[in-house]
Amino acid sequence: MAAFDLRALSSTPERWFPATGVSFLKGMLVGSTCCVFITMFGQINMRHRGRTQDHAHHHLRLPHTKDFLNISEVQRMELSKNIRIYCIILGESNDEHYWAVLKETWTKHCDKAKLYNTKNDNLFNKENDKWTQMRKTYQHVFEKHGDNYSWFFLAHPTTFAVIENLKYLLFTKDASQPFYLGHTATSGDLKYVTMKGGIVLSMETLKRLNSFLNKTKKCAEQRAFWESSADMQLAVCLKYVGVLAENAEDSEGRAIFNTKPIAHLIRETMSNNRQPVVEGCCSDMAVTFSRLTPQKMTVMMYGVYRLRAFGHYFNDTLIFLPPNGSEND
Repeated sequence: MAAFDLRALSSTPERWFPATGVSFLKGMLVGSTCCVFITMFGQINMRHRGRTQDHAHHHLRLPHTKDFLNISEVQRMELSKNIRIYCIILGESNDEHYWAVLKETWTKHCDKAKLYNTKNDNLFNKENDKWTQMRKTYQHVFEKHGDNYSWFFLAHPTTFAVIENLKYLLFTKDASQPFYLGHTATSGDLKYVTMKGGIVLSMETLKRLNSFLNKTKKCAEQRAFWESSADMQLAVCLKYVGVLAENAEDSEGRAIFNTKPIAHLIRETMSNNRQPVVEGCCSDMAVTFSRLTPQKMTVMMYGVYRLRAFGHYFNDTLIFLPPNGSEND
């Protein structure tokens, strides 16, 4: 379609149409404007359509235990070394009391963990919106640590994570492929991973995201049209580079990235389901629980890593060993 000079049309309409054609001119201008907006939003779905075909699965399930146990001890140790996770805790300036607890609990099982907030970092300030904080953090992490870790896990300070279960989910996944997973939600036709349950990006996904953010401002400009959350903005950006959100589940289809605290999930099960609470509530391979206080996080640490039932068979050697320096096991 030939381009129209809208300035010429609006400044001297009599040169183009007679007076009787003014209504037609107005209609064409309104239609053109609508077309521009439709095209802009349509790009989100159309762009890179071909590039997403090699990554079309949207429900990612845990590997079968027998497949994991059938590999040799040497292979297990090699996998344990290769699956390196950088944990990003994205918080606010008033989250310092959480960080004190996080450093002594589950983040010790990350290969590296750091709190990013407006108080400790010069990446952003209090005036920046959540999306600006998130993307600047991702860019900084890629530039500083992109070559040293295979997976990047981003969470709120109120999230508790079992990193060994996350590594178990990822042990058959290739970090050089584009993965973007967690607990998915939908808004219109947009499917995204909610930050409440934690967001996992592979090395390839973070690489694509960083490259795209450095080349264009399209992701930043989206906020002018959609007042959406940071996790939704991330999904829009990743669609541009051919990466789709994937929901992580156990072998029975239960969520493993939980957006609620465990006590809330148990109460829901007791009130809504007649099946046994243990089986109905949560996956026994859960990766995250959300909205925990520092005190409840300490209780979770005790329950996950310390409490043992006498008489039950238990192998005290973790398959995925925590990094050197962890004092919790």
